Amino acid sequence: MSAEHSENPLKKQKINKACLFLIFTFSISYLLAAIFWLIKGNFNFQVGFIVLGVIYMFIPFISALIVKKIYKEKLLSNLLISFKINRWFFFAWLIFPVIIFCSLGITLLFPDISYNPELTGILDRQENVSPEMYQTLKDQINALPVHYFWVVLLQGLIAGITINAIAAFGEETGWRGFLLKEFKDMHFLKAAVYIGAVWGIWHAPLILMGHNYPQHPVIGVFMMVVFCILLTPIMQYIAVKSKSVIAAAIAHGTMNAVAGISIIATSGGNDLITGITGLPGFITLIIFTAGIFVYDNFISKEKIMINKMSNYIFKGE
Repeated sequence: MSAEHSENPLKKQKINKACLFLIFTFSISYLLAAIFWLIKGNFNFQVGFIVLGVIYMFIPFISALIVKKIYKEKLLSNLLISFKINRWFFFAWLIFPVIIFCSLGITLLFPDISYNPELTGILDRQENVSPEMYQTLKDQINALPVHYFWVVLLQGLIAGITINAIAAFGEETGWRGFLLKEFKDMHFLKAAVYIGAVWGIWHAPLILMGHNYPQHPVIGVFMMVVFCILLTPIMQYIAVKSKSVIAAAIAHGTMNAVAGISIIATSGGNDLITGITGLPGFITLIIFTAGIFVYDNFISKEKIMINKMSNYIFKGE
């Protein structure tokens, strides 16, 4: 039997494991979202949606454990769960505030969008905020002892390495742990496109219910897919360089925590052309991915982005 044929059973098993993981992840996630939508009238929608979002984020982790149980593997093995801190943990923590600031700058270049010194951009976009509540929240912002911008940034950095990182861990063990292991023989960018696409599509029920793109929920599904594809190379690079999904969870959690900065400081526009998940964010992510590519190809000793990931992680597995 040829070498090519002898490899087919292993490749088939890897495909089956990846497909099985995606079947569980999408089935459980979409079913949970459907149940929430059917019973949403029985509780406060906003509070319920937050609870749904937190549970939703842990489904990739749960699905990975289910597949590992089926294949009789050690449950937490090969998920890149490592608390061995290195410089890439700090890179993961600090890179997204910089990305958010850059996306804010690019947002302000778009027509009909202006800087909002009162930082009430998010309030201005909320249709369900009464004038009285708007004024109350605005007064609370003005009464802060330091500028609201620094409050949001500090809170975001703290949340990014604590509660937000814990929630993001649920996703990252799936996308940058289990699925990355199954795609380890792919070239870096090819795996990033595949993982980014399924990651984006997985968000679809939440987007259709108003998450991220409340003004354009249908177009928002497509926007989220593009956003996740553009975001994945950075997240994947952090996971590979740090050899840990914990670092990726810190990056993910911090991004979620500080993302509002790119919106609160602007007035005008809509959810498609403002913020990190809008067109300015897309441009910013492309710029930063290009910067990482230059670093990886011309400065770093490892050439991760132009090679198979198995050269750097999951060696010999």
